Amino acid sequence: MSDARVKVWDVWVRLTHWTVAGIVLFNLFGPTDALHRWLGYVAAGLAVARVLWGFVGSRHARFAAWWPTLPHLRAYLRSLAGGKPLHHVSHNPLGGAMAILLWLLILALAVSGFIMRTDAFWGEDWPQALHLWLSIAVEVCVCVHVAAALLMSLWTRENLVGAMVTGWKRVRKSAE
Repeated sequence: MSDARVKVWDVWVRLTHWTVAGIVLFNLFGPTDALHRWLGYVAAGLAVARVLWGFVGSRHARFAAWWPTLPHLRAYLRSLAGGKPLHHVSHNPLGGAMAILLWLLILALAVSGFIMRTDAFWGEDWPQALHLWLSIAVEVCVCVHVAAALLMSLWTRENLVGAMVTGWKRVRKSAE
Protein backbone atom coordinates (compact mmCIF):
# COMPACT_ATOMS: atom_id res chain seq x y z
CA MET A 1 0.00 0.00 0.00
CA SER A 2 2.05 2.97 -1.26
CA ASP A 3 1.11 6.64 -1.26
CA ALA A 4 0.55 8.77 -4.34
CA ARG A 5 -0.25 12.42 -4.91
CA VAL A 6 -3.69 12.98 -6.39
CA LYS A 7 -5.35 16.18 -7.53
CA VAL A 8 -8.44 16.17 -5.31
CA TRP A 9 -9.75 19.73 -5.05
CA ASP A 10 -10.10 21.76 -8.23
CA VAL A 11 -9.62 25.51 -8.28
CA TRP A 12 -13.37 26.24 -8.02
CA VAL A 13 -13.74 24.12 -4.87
CA ARG A 14 -10.74 25.82 -3.27
CA LEU A 15 -11.77 29.31 -4.38
CA THR A 16 -15.31 28.94 -3.03
CA HIS A 17 -14.07 27.33 0.19
CA TRP A 18 -11.55 30.05 1.06
CA THR A 19 -13.70 32.95 -0.17
CA VAL A 20 -16.68 31.80 1.88
CA ALA A 21 -14.38 31.14 4.87
CA GLY A 22 -13.06 34.70 4.64
CA ILE A 23 -16.53 36.17 4.29
CA VAL A 24 -17.87 34.18 7.23
CA LEU A 25 -14.92 35.24 9.38
CA PHE A 26 -15.37 38.90 8.42
CA ASN A 27 -19.14 38.81 8.90
CA LEU A 28 -18.94 37.08 12.26
CA PHE A 29 -16.54 39.63 13.73
CA GLY A 30 -16.88 42.72 11.53
CA PRO A 31 -19.47 45.48 11.48
CA THR A 32 -23.08 44.67 10.55
CA ASP A 33 -23.44 47.26 7.81
CA ALA A 34 -24.18 47.25 4.09
CA LEU A 35 -20.89 45.45 3.37
CA HIS A 36 -21.92 42.72 5.84
CA ARG A 37 -25.19 42.27 3.95
CA TRP A 38 -23.61 42.17 0.51
CA LEU A 39 -20.88 39.79 1.60
CA GLY A 40 -23.57 37.55 3.10
CA TYR A 41 -25.34 37.45 -0.25
CA VAL A 42 -22.05 36.69 -2.01
CA ALA A 43 -21.39 33.83 0.44
CA ALA A 44 -24.89 32.47 -0.21
CA GLY A 45 -24.36 32.73 -3.96
CA LEU A 46 -21.05 30.88 -3.67
CA ALA A 47 -22.72 28.19 -1.54
CA VAL A 48 -25.36 27.72 -4.24
CA ALA A 49 -22.65 27.63 -6.92
CA ARG A 50 -20.72 25.02 -4.92
CA VAL A 51 -23.85 22.90 -4.56
CA LEU A 52 -24.37 23.08 -8.33
CA TRP A 53 -20.70 22.14 -8.78
CA GLY A 54 -21.50 19.06 -6.70
CA PHE A 55 -23.55 17.82 -9.66
CA VAL A 56 -21.38 18.89 -12.61
CA GLY A 57 -17.91 19.55 -11.20
CA SER A 58 -14.71 17.60 -11.16
CA ARG A 59 -14.65 13.97 -10.01
CA HIS A 60 -13.87 14.54 -6.32
CA ALA A 61 -16.06 17.65 -6.06
CA ARG A 62 -19.18 15.73 -7.07
CA PHE A 63 -21.63 14.52 -4.46
CA ALA A 64 -21.32 11.03 -5.89
CA ALA A 65 -17.74 10.94 -4.59
CA TRP A 66 -18.54 11.79 -0.99
CA TRP A 67 -22.25 12.01 -0.16
CA PRO A 68 -22.56 10.97 3.52
CA THR A 69 -25.01 8.08 3.36
CA LEU A 70 -26.05 6.39 6.59
CA PRO A 71 -24.07 3.19 5.81
CA HIS A 72 -20.95 5.26 5.04
CA LEU A 73 -21.41 7.29 8.23
CA ARG A 74 -21.81 4.12 10.32
CA ALA A 75 -18.74 2.48 8.78
CA TYR A 76 -16.67 5.61 9.26
CA LEU A 77 -17.78 6.05 12.90
CA ARG A 78 -16.92 2.37 13.56
CA SER A 79 -13.47 2.92 12.03
CA LEU A 80 -12.92 5.98 14.25
CA ALA A 81 -14.03 4.07 17.34
CA GLY A 82 -11.65 1.27 16.37
CA GLY A 83 -8.76 3.72 16.14
CA LYS A 84 -8.18 3.22 12.41
CA PRO A 85 -10.18 5.78 10.42
CA LEU A 86 -11.12 4.71 6.92
CA HIS A 87 -9.27 6.69 4.28
CA HIS A 88 -11.20 8.75 1.73
CA VAL A 89 -9.75 10.60 -1.24
CA SER A 90 -12.50 13.19 -1.13
CA HIS A 91 -14.44 14.18 2.01
CA ASN A 92 -14.91 11.51 4.63
CA PRO A 93 -18.58 11.04 5.58
CA LEU A 94 -18.39 13.34 8.61
CA GLY A 95 -16.58 15.99 6.58
CA GLY A 96 -19.22 15.71 3.88
CA ALA A 97 -22.01 16.07 6.43
CA MET A 98 -20.30 19.16 7.86
CA ALA A 99 -19.92 20.70 4.39
CA ILE A 100 -23.63 20.23 3.72
CA LEU A 101 -24.56 21.62 7.13
CA LEU A 102 -22.36 24.70 6.65
CA TRP A 103 -23.84 25.41 3.20
CA LEU A 104 -27.36 25.13 4.60
CA LEU A 105 -26.52 27.41 7.52
CA ILE A 106 -24.97 30.01 5.21
CA LEU A 107 -28.05 29.95 2.99
CA ALA A 108 -30.35 30.21 6.02
CA LEU A 109 -28.29 33.14 7.33
CA ALA A 110 -28.67 34.95 4.02
CA VAL A 111 -32.42 34.36 3.97
CA SER A 112 -32.87 35.45 7.58
CA GLY A 113 -30.70 38.52 6.97
CA PHE A 114 -32.78 39.41 3.92
CA ILE A 115 -36.14 39.04 5.66
CA MET A 116 -34.92 41.16 8.58
CA ARG A 117 -34.82 44.09 6.17
CA THR A 118 -38.18 43.59 4.46
CA ASP A 119 -41.25 45.64 5.26
CA ALA A 120 -43.26 42.48 5.91
CA PHE A 121 -41.21 41.75 9.03
CA TRP A 122 -40.50 45.32 10.15
CA GLY A 123 -40.68 45.48 13.95
CA GLU A 124 -40.64 41.70 14.36
CA ASP A 125 -37.97 40.35 16.70
CA TRP A 126 -37.87 36.74 15.55
CA PRO A 127 -35.97 37.30 12.26
CA GLN A 128 -33.13 38.99 14.13
CA ALA A 129 -33.15 36.31 16.84
CA LEU A 130 -33.11 33.59 14.17
CA HIS A 131 -30.21 35.32 12.39
CA LEU A 132 -28.28 35.50 15.67
CA TRP A 133 -28.85 31.81 16.48
CA LEU A 134 -27.86 30.80 12.95
CA SER A 135 -24.66 32.83 13.25
CA ILE A 136 -23.87 31.08 16.54
CA ALA A 137 -24.50 27.72 14.85
CA VAL A 138 -22.08 28.71 12.07
CA GLU A 139 -19.45 29.71 14.64
CA VAL A 140 -19.77 26.37 16.42
CA CYS A 141 -19.68 24.40 13.15
CA VAL A 142 -16.68 26.34 11.85
CA CYS A 143 -14.80 25.64 15.09
CA VAL A 144 -15.65 21.93 14.87
CA HIS A 145 -14.72 21.90 11.15
CA VAL A 146 -11.32 23.51 11.73
CA ALA A 147 -10.55 21.40 14.80
CA ALA A 148 -11.55 18.20 12.98
CA ALA A 149 -9.43 19.08 9.94
CA LEU A 150 -6.41 19.72 12.16
CA LEU A 151 -6.92 16.69 14.40
CA MET A 152 -7.58 14.32 11.50
CA SER A 153 -4.54 15.70 9.69
CA LEU A 154 -2.41 14.78 12.71
CA TRP A 155 -4.11 11.42 13.33
CA THR A 156 -4.00 10.22 9.73
CA ARG A 157 -0.75 12.01 8.78
CA GLU A 158 -2.60 13.52 5.87
CA ASN A 159 -2.41 17.30 5.41
CA LEU A 160 -6.11 18.09 4.88
CA VAL A 161 -5.63 21.85 5.21
CA GLY A 162 -2.74 21.78 2.75
CA ALA A 163 -4.89 19.82 0.32
CA MET A 164 -7.53 22.55 0.44
CA VAL A 165 -4.80 25.11 -0.34
CA THR A 166 -2.93 23.29 -3.11
CA GLY A 167 -5.59 20.89 -4.36
CA TRP A 168 -3.23 17.92 -3.97
CA LYS A 169 -3.53 15.16 -1.43
CA ARG A 170 -1.38 12.17 -0.60
CA VAL A 171 -3.59 9.13 -0.75
CA ARG A 172 -3.14 5.45 -0.28
CA LYS A 173 -3.59 3.41 -3.43
CA SER A 174 -6.32 1.40 -1.71
CA ALA A 175 -8.34 4.49 -0.67
CA GLU A 176 -11.99 4.95 -1.64
